[in-house]
Amino acid sequence: MANIVLVPGYWLGAWAWDRVAEPLRAAGHEVVAVTLPGLEPDRTDGAGVDLAAQSRALVDEITTRDLTDVVLAAHSGGAFAAYEALDRIPERIARIVYVDAGPVAAGISFADLQEPEERARIEAEVAARGDGRYVYPWDPAADPVMLDGLSDTDLAELRARAMPQPYAVAASPQQVADPARLRVPAHLITCLFPAEQVEAMTAAGHPFMAEFAAAEQRTVHSLPTGHWPMFSRPKDLAELLSDIAG
Repeated sequence: MANIVLVPGYWLGAWAWDRVAEPLRAAGHEVVAVTLPGLEPDRTDGAGVDLAAQSRALVDEITTRDLTDVVLAAHSGGAFAAYEALDRIPERIARIVYVDAGPVAAGISFADLQEPEERARIEAEVAARGDGRYVYPWDPAADPVMLDGLSDTDLAELRARAMPQPYAVAASPQQVADPARLRVPAHLITCLFPAEQVEAMTAAGHPFMAEFAAAEQRTVHSLPTGHWPMFSRPKDLAELLSDIAG
């Protein structure tokens, strides 16, 4: 059985993994789900929270618990902090899993990957809010592909519990340098795109896939659904993570 550390993506806390963590624990795995800095339920602003703060907190979580042979699974934007954690403590990580995500090269931020119009819209929202954060509307009419598979109950929970995202995290360039990170087996669970498309993006050197392509061992797994499989297909995601861990 494995030590599995679950990292949520933007707007979400450890609670987002509840439906996945339960069957993983039932299968005998030790599971730790984390809430990254800036996404605590009582947080009132994004002051002092950038990508470095999140990756340090994740490293501290793993080292304080003295976890080894870790299967580090990160969803979406949480992959940035997870990849930096892998870079800092590769000797503790047995496998890294990107859930509808991918590692980017040093010097690239999440914001860099946005269309200019979308980045400008987010930055305008951050400026208007005045707290260094921005929100996601959880509106399937506006974003049907990303929110595919979510029930009304899922959406109600997400609207009630999701937190504004610190923009400094999205604007922080990825900082990785240790070649040992590339020797850790990498797994990518693709939800929004067919596995064949992900393989093609990897071969073409797409920015989201450049570091994944450089991994000495890499595997793509398909789990067709929207962008939040921990809600839309939690049991299937748990089974897949358990298989990867095994």
